[in-house]
Amino acid sequence: MRNPADHTPTGEPGRSEKAAAWQSAIGLQAADGLSVSDSLREASKKHVSGQLTLEELRERIFADPEREEADKVAVNTVKILLSDTLHFSTEGLIALHHRIFDGVYENAGVLRDYEEYKREWVLGGDSISFTRLEALQGALEDSIAREKDFAYEKASSDKLITQLSSFVAELWHICPFGGDGNTRFTAVFTLLYLRHLGINIKIDTFVNDSWYFHNALVRANYRDLVKKIDYEPIYLERFFRNMLLSEQWDLRNRYVHVRPAAEWSVQPKANNKTTTGQVQVKNTARKSKESDKQRTSEIRENEAENPNLLFLAVAIGEDFLSVKEIMDKLKLKGRDNFLKLYLTPALQRGIVAQLYPAAPRHPRQKYLLSPKGMEFLKAAGPEMVARVERHLTRSGI
Repeated sequence: MRNPADHTPTGEPGRSEKAAAWQSAIGLQAADGLSVSDSLREASKKHVSGQLTLEELRERIFADPEREEADKVAVNTVKILLSDTLHFSTEGLIALHHRIFDGVYENAGVLRDYEEYKREWVLGGDSISFTRLEALQGALEDSIAREKDFAYEKASSDKLITQLSSFVAELWHICPFGGDGNTRFTAVFTLLYLRHLGINIKIDTFVNDSWYFHNALVRANYRDLVKKIDYEPIYLERFFRNMLLSEQWDLRNRYVHVRPAAEWSVQPKANNKTTTGQVQVKNTARKSKESDKQRTSEIRENEAENPNLLFLAVAIGEDFLSVKEIMDKLKLKGRDNFLKLYLTPALQRGIVAQLYPAAPRHPRQKYLLSPKGMEFLKAAGPEMVARVERHLTRSGI
């Protein structure tokens, strides 16, 4: 709920409330693989301090075409979060989508009229299908009706989080307005809905882990019984446990992958170094010691064959970056040489994965390390990685 102390005597949002809204709006862009421009970050500080209104701020940004969508959506989201309104109905969700993506998508606030599916990194490139078109509106109305019947005020913490996770996952899977902004729409709705319910949240969970939120939603809605993969809501529940109960689950995305490396197969709590889960990971690693040695040998052979791969892997790290962002980190200028000597070999060896594997030329394409890429960094060793990082900081390649 809003804190009256966050408001000025005139009832306008105060600095702390505006700062929290900006942190959320900027962080949530990563849920769909986007990031805002530096100029927006600077302008947001002036809005928080009262030097700029939102209307004045709009006129000073959007110079970077690669960041324009994220910038516009972030500004729209701040306005929404500061207005503190939610009409919990199909019409209310339609209105909310229009407000989030106004000036960004031509079909903002229009229910989709096409079938939607999407290939996902967290599924190893497999696709997830969304609610069929003929069932879309009925599914949305039914989901809202069932949610309204749940008495959150009477539920235990565990039941509350289970119900919230189930509803949010279902809303995302219905995908009422299409896939491009689906996770951001779901995230903004979730923030408003929690406020609507009067539930206090730990906001930095959304700010720092919105890409995890996306991947957890995917896992909660994906099933392939042939591959022995079932719906897995636990990752989303852990996201909400961190947000609502201040638990400290390690929300790195490698734990959510359908085929994680051995050391990422059990998700621990970051504040509990002696959990059974971590011990089991270590035992698994001991049992597969010989295969680990073989993989390390193969990785080091790849490194010796093409040392550029290590520079690329270190530059990407835990992030998901565009070609331009990776080149900036490596301080490289020639795009053709970068693609030929760095990115293409890394993709061919499976060290790097695409955020949109089904659309290699997607306008918002990003690259991140695959589980094999994480093994590659681990095999290089912390000392070598640190040396590469220092080299990149000083002079690039």
